[in-house]
Amino acid sequence: MTSPTPHGASRHYVLAAGGTGGHLIPAFALAAELHQRGHHVALITDERGANIPGKPDFLPAHVLPAGRFGKNPLGWPKGVSAVLEGRSMALRLFDTFQPSAIVGFGGYPALPALLAATAVKLPSIVHEQNAVLGRVNRLLSGRVDAIATSYDKVDRLNPKHAGKVHLVGNPVRAEVLALREQDFPAFTDESLFRILVTGGSQGARVLSEVVPDGLAMLPPALRQRLQVTQQCRPEDLEAVRKRYAEHDIPAELGTYFEDMHERLADAHLFIGRAGASTIAELTAVGRPAILVPLPIATDDHQAVNTREMVKAGGARMIRQEAFQPKELAKQIQVMAMNPQSLANAAHCAFNCGRPDAAKDLADLVESMSGIDLMDVIRVGEGAHKSAQTATRPQTATREAAKEQAEA
Repeated sequence: MTSPTPHGASRHYVLAAGGTGGHLIPAFALAAELHQRGHHVALITDERGANIPGKPDFLPAHVLPAGRFGKNPLGWPKGVSAVLEGRSMALRLFDTFQPSAIVGFGGYPALPALLAATAVKLPSIVHEQNAVLGRVNRLLSGRVDAIATSYDKVDRLNPKHAGKVHLVGNPVRAEVLALREQDFPAFTDESLFRILVTGGSQGARVLSEVVPDGLAMLPPALRQRLQVTQQCRPEDLEAVRKRYAEHDIPAELGTYFEDMHERLADAHLFIGRAGASTIAELTAVGRPAILVPLPIATDDHQAVNTREMVKAGGARMIRQEAFQPKELAKQIQVMAMNPQSLANAAHCAFNCGRPDAAKDLADLVESMSGIDLMDVIRVGEGAHKSAQTATRPQTATREAAKEQAEA
C-alpha cells in the first residue's frame, strides 16, 4: 500500500488538463491525493476548466493560451502561435512555482505546459483516461518520462514507448470511490428496478428519444417496478417528461444532479455514454451498464472504452445506429429478467475497477522526484528501472536547458 510522504519531502507539482470533466476529474482526484500527502499542487487549464464545478479550493488554476488544430490547415498558424505563447507563460510559472514534475491529462490546454516541461527537462508524465491514446498524449508520448494508462490495452500507443507505460487506472472522485464498500442494492422479483440514465454533462438527445419508449416495451413484470432517474438537456426536459407520463413510468428528470454519486449508489442499471470517467465510476462502484458510445468521439474511443467491461460481462454495448427502443428493451430483459443476472453483472463490473488509481498515480508522480515507487503496475519492459531512477534534474542543467528553450 501507499506509504506517507517522508517528513520534510513536500514538493510542488503542476497538473495540466483540458477543460472538460473527462480530463479534469482525474486531475482533481490526483491533486487531492498529492495535497493529502503534503505537497503543493497547481493546475494549468483553460477558462472552462478554471471555473468548472468540483475544483478543489486548495488548487490554484492558471489559464494559458492553447491553440486548437482542426481539419482546416488555414487555422494552424494561429494555433501554433497560441501554443508558443502558452509555452512561454508556462516557463515563467515554472520559474516561480519550481515544480518537481508536470502531469498532463490530455486536451489542448495541456500541450503548452508539457512542451515547456520537456524543453527544460522537468520530469513529465501524461495520463491517458481512454482506451485510445489521445491526440495530445500521442504527440507528447515520445518526449515525456512516463505514460500512465487506465486500461491494460491502449490503442494507438507506439510500441517503442512500451518501456515507460504504467497501468494505474483512471482516478475517480472520493465520494464515488467510497461507494465501493457498499453492497449492490438488493434486487428481487418484487423489488423496485431503479435505472439511472445520463449522457454526460449536457445529457444526450438520443437517450431522451429512445429510453422512455424502450422501457415501455418491457414485460409488465419489469415495467411495473421501474423507477427512473434521467439527466436531460434543458430543451428536451418537457418532451421526455410527457413521454414517461404517457407510459405511466415514474421518472425523476433533471438537467443536473448534484448528488449523482448517491443516485449511482441506488441504481441497479446504468444507461448512458461510455466516457472514460463514466466507466471508471461504474467499475469503481460495481454497476452494470448498457453503454451507447458517442459516434463522433475522436478515434471512436468511447466504443473502445467499453471493450474491457463488456468482455468481463459487466456491460453491454449498443452502437448508436442500433440504439432503438426494441433493442434496448431486449438487452434490459437479458440482463434483468433473472434477478441474479444483474448482481452477477455488477460483480463483473466491480472486478474491472481500479480503486487505487489516484494513489498509484501519485506514487508514480512522486517517483519522478526521487521518492520510491510503491504500487504502480509497471507494464513495459524496463519501466521499473526508469521510474525508480528518475530524479529531478540538477538546477544548473535545468537553467541551461531553459536558456536553450527560450533561444
